[in-house]
Amino acid sequence: MTSARERSDKVYDQAVVWDAHAGVYPNPRTDLAGLENWRQAGVSFVSLNVAYDIPSWEQTFPVLAAYRRFIGSHPDRYLIADTAEDVRQAKAEGRLAVAFDLEGMCALNGDLGMVALFHELGVRQALFAYNLNNEAGGGCHDEDTGLTEFGRAVVREMNRVGMIVDCSHSAYRTTMEAMEISTSPVVFSHSNAKRVWDHDRNITDDQALACAATGGVIGVCGLGIFLGDNDSSTDRLVEHACHYLDLVGPEHVGIGLDHIHESIDLAGELSARPDYWPPGQQYDTPGITGAHPEQIHGICDHLLAWGLSDAEVAGILGGNFLRVAEQVWG
Repeated sequence: MTSARERSDKVYDQAVVWDAHAGVYPNPRTDLAGLENWRQAGVSFVSLNVAYDIPSWEQTFPVLAAYRRFIGSHPDRYLIADTAEDVRQAKAEGRLAVAFDLEGMCALNGDLGMVALFHELGVRQALFAYNLNNEAGGGCHDEDTGLTEFGRAVVREMNRVGMIVDCSHSAYRTTMEAMEISTSPVVFSHSNAKRVWDHDRNITDDQALACAATGGVIGVCGLGIFLGDNDSSTDRLVEHACHYLDLVGPEHVGIGLDHIHESIDLAGELSARPDYWPPGQQYDTPGITGAHPEQIHGICDHLLAWGLSDAEVAGILGGNFLRVAEQVWG
């Protein structure tokens, strides 16, 4: 008879394990040796952010150049994933597939043509606004103005080129309007349940249900202040995952840890732009904790013990996001 440990190991080892968003700070000097955190944990794919709304859009291209060069110089360990098949190949070869994402549309500089350019450079996912409003739509810590006409055009262009529409960090109306007009599945790459922990970065049940209705996936985020009480334990991650399981079903739940693999000092940036991380939202919590990719195996253990089937757990580990990538990336 197979033990619980043997069953979990088999499910995890056979699954395509997908982390929909890493919290790597987008800088050409960022040490990407920390990608080993994911590969050694048996993760098959991770999305690295190459921009967010505070740095100027021009800074995105040196970041992309540096990241692509690092990945290309370590072909035995990593590959840039342009297609879902690339992710399957990485899994088969024990490599880590990497693609890139934009945390906010400021990187587009108001130019719709930038969507296709970023797609050519490996950006496979983009969200509208990083906490505050911009030219495309509303941020979760700002006045909820909804999608702009430019934002609507961006959704259509993302659908056209094969880039995943991501609603994390964005305001309620912006997300609901994006999910209404997108012809492809929409995701929340790293957003926890507001019903479990009331934080402005977390999402309502209405948003999660609308995401599922598009065929999309909600990725549970590993930052303690979004999970609750600055607790990034596996139990807390599973608590949010189980809320989504009850709400939208196992085929619409995934993982987006927002893991930061190196110690970075953002005190200067936070003090210079406190509006992006407003008071009362726990961003000033000393020693904010974050989940590690090694905890994903523990999530697998918990979900199997909770009574899910092997196939359902494999979907949550990565199969669900892989399904979206197969539909959107083409």
